[in-house]
Amino acid sequence: MTSEDDPFHDCELDPEAILGTHTFEGVLFTDETETPVNVLTGETPAHSQATVEEAKAFAASIDTDTPQIALPASVETQIETQSKPYTAAAFFHFKATRSLERHRAYHAAYDSDAYTVDFEADYESGDLTITAERVADS
Repeated sequence: MTSEDDPFHDCELDPEAILGTHTFEGVLFTDETETPVNVLTGETPAHSQATVEEAKAFAASIDTDTPQIALPASVETQIETQSKPYTAAAFFHFKATRSLERHRAYHAAYDSDAYTVDFEADYESGDLTITAERVADS
């Protein structure tokens, strides 16, 4: 197999590092995601008020071939940009997998016909579970 045929040729990790099921705890937007509070009124600004259903709908509305998840936006970002408390990203985004190396490996596997990559987003717990497997040779 040439390096161009190997989906992992540009990855720091080999496929073994991501094969199987891995759970990334507390990485998704939840109803418990931190939001800013106006110190004068004690209230959360309107732009930072959101539900999980709203965040999931936003992530699903992104027009891309890669499934998106809703990740929490930092309080600083919410204040500076007056944005919602969530953002959308590919399910294997480094903020979810907590590693740029894992992000690249999951991305390579997802784009390859030699692997299947599935995920489950649990917005109650905030946990993301990703399962990567080799496709059986026919």
